[in-house]
Amino acid sequence: MSEVAIGPLDRPELWHGALSWAPADGWSQPWRLPPALERRAYAPVLFEKAKAPAGVRAVLTTDARELTLELDSGADDSSPVDLLVDGELAQRASVGAGPNEFTFTLPGRPATIEVWLPQHGPARLGAVRLRDASGLPDAPPPPRFRWLCYGSSITQCRHAPGPTETWPALVARAQGWDLRCLGFGGQCHLDPVVAETLRDQPADLISLCLGINVYGNGSYSTRTWRGRVADFVARVRDGHAGTPIVVQSPIASPEREATTNRTGLTLAEVREEVHQVIRDLSADDPNLHLVDGSSILTVEEADQLADGLHPGPLGYRTMATRISTALESTLAFT
Repeated sequence: MSEVAIGPLDRPELWHGALSWAPADGWSQPWRLPPALERRAYAPVLFEKAKAPAGVRAVLTTDARELTLELDSGADDSSPVDLLVDGELAQRASVGAGPNEFTFTLPGRPATIEVWLPQHGPARLGAVRLRDASGLPDAPPPPRFRWLCYGSSITQCRHAPGPTETWPALVARAQGWDLRCLGFGGQCHLDPVVAETLRDQPADLISLCLGINVYGNGSYSTRTWRGRVADFVARVRDGHAGTPIVVQSPIASPEREATTNRTGLTLAEVREEVHQVIRDLSADDPNLHLVDGSSILTVEEADQLADGLHPGPLGYRTMATRISTALESTLAFT
């Protein structure tokens, strides 16, 4: 076959990580939240972040010799596109603002090919084609274990070198899990529409990293924060009666630990409030588990932060190792 179209509207079974795809001015827009909920979310920046294809990727087996991909980026600082061959990073392509076209050389033998889209920056996908394949590409058996992962920019991982090196991607690749990443930079405020999305999506494991954006923006006070955490977890639990839910508090940020925000909370207090709520709720919910974020990246490891808040590449790898261990322990316990 000289050329085969494998875009998400042509071969949706090859694509993972997006909640849905929608035609948009000749492109395909990936969504990580249901666009129908935008009107009642009253959070336009959240839905702009939902257009960034963090964790969105194609997975296929083919003997093609070449893959071409068109991508329209809405950011001048977009993350790159990663190509994996048989699980190993083979090529990484920088993305510029506006339309891009990439040509990737493939082995020309049967191989598992993964194309990971940028984790940072809104993006729309154009044509995706294989060339010089002996037949149609196959979709490998999907991972049986589905993981929903919610958080802030520390989960979206803007500072990771590429989309396969975010901590959620590193964990999912190592474990063989089917990742759906709901990391939204600056927008982890426990919005009801996010709780509904988590509630309504199938999952074998749900992880929630809560607190850093609430601290930074003063979204809730001592009066409201614990109730908001409890309500958010309850909404998610409504759709997942026996699914393990792991709640992680914020990783360490030395300059914020004892500094009060505009509602009078320090980061240490925001973290402890999360701990208290999950300890209380887990007394009646054996499938609800707590991870102390300050043990995932510690105060003493501040040199692994890129800017005092967000991890750098080494920090994401440290997080992936420790979170993977914590999640494995949780699953063994359940």
